[in-house]
Amino acid sequence: MLNKLLSPRISIKELFSRYGVLIAFILLFAISASRQGEFFLKPDNLRNIVNQNVPVGIIAVGMTFVIITGGIDLAGGSLVALVGALGLVFMNKQIDSRMSEGMAAILGSGLIVALGALGGLVQGIFIAFGRITPFVATLVGMVAFRSMTVVLANGGEVRSLSKNVWPDVGIGGIPVPFVKDTQGNPIVIYYGIIAFIVVVMVGSFILNKTRYGRYAIAVGANERASHYSAVPVNRVKLLTYMLSGICVGIAAVFLSGKMNSVASGSQGVNFELDAIAAVVIGGTSLKGGYGRIWGTVIGVLLMGIITNMLVFENINSHWQGVVKGVVILLAVLLQRERRDV
Repeated sequence: MLNKLLSPRISIKELFSRYGVLIAFILLFAISASRQGEFFLKPDNLRNIVNQNVPVGIIAVGMTFVIITGGIDLAGGSLVALVGALGLVFMNKQIDSRMSEGMAAILGSGLIVALGALGGLVQGIFIAFGRITPFVATLVGMVAFRSMTVVLANGGEVRSLSKNVWPDVGIGGIPVPFVKDTQGNPIVIYYGIIAFIVVVMVGSFILNKTRYGRYAIAVGANERASHYSAVPVNRVKLLTYMLSGICVGIAAVFLSGKMNSVASGSQGVNFELDAIAAVVIGGTSLKGGYGRIWGTVIGVLLMGIITNMLVFENINSHWQGVVKGVVILLAVLLQRERRDV
């Protein structure tokens, strides 16, 4: 990427269309560092910017594949709440039966990820074989999954009975040697951040190094031509929505661990919209056929820095949506002139 960036043959127009999100990220980072350097550059603040966006970031990796294939997934936030609640109910039953917290947490987290994959598979079946447009199928999923969560929790929340292990999933981590926070304690890299890094690496490998990744790009670029070229289009769509569901499940594990509960009405609300925003800001084409995981990661971090800047500047939090909307519009405008690389 660096060689392309420094290539003398690349025009300014192409530079911004290809790497606009990276340039914007560097500029915003520099502005934040100059205006709020005393606080912004502290290791614990930078760590927290990433950690606060871990669930959306993990979902956004799966969303990247969905949008690359020309689809959309509006059910991510609701599915996060549903699979998290079901996983906690299952885990609580195991703890009640005197199973150790550690084993119950392992089984519960495995169930959450499996249920996420199942939720994605169901939506994929309706889209691939039912010929329902992704917007409609996932919109129904968004409403249905949220409703099921509210029924499961009787309109309230599902709280974990684990007092140590499950909360540690959300707020525990690995200390970084020689790096201290503002109180002089070792900086801890949360397990969620580690999971995000792993998901990004695996997602990048799948997209760039596997046959499925090539097929996903082909389906998004031209579904009919892909079909005539013997690409298993329906199978690609099924795998794509399953992959998105797996990412949702992983996000649900760390989100429910961080809260040690699932609030049926509010957990995961608008996560799917934030994930879509990160993907679009990162340069993935809404028309399908082109996408990049690294761009999605930068998009997630860019939105995190914007939120951090608004907090430091004491700007009303209700303006965050306006600012994000402007950033998304700018990203879409840049896409209009982007040439695939």
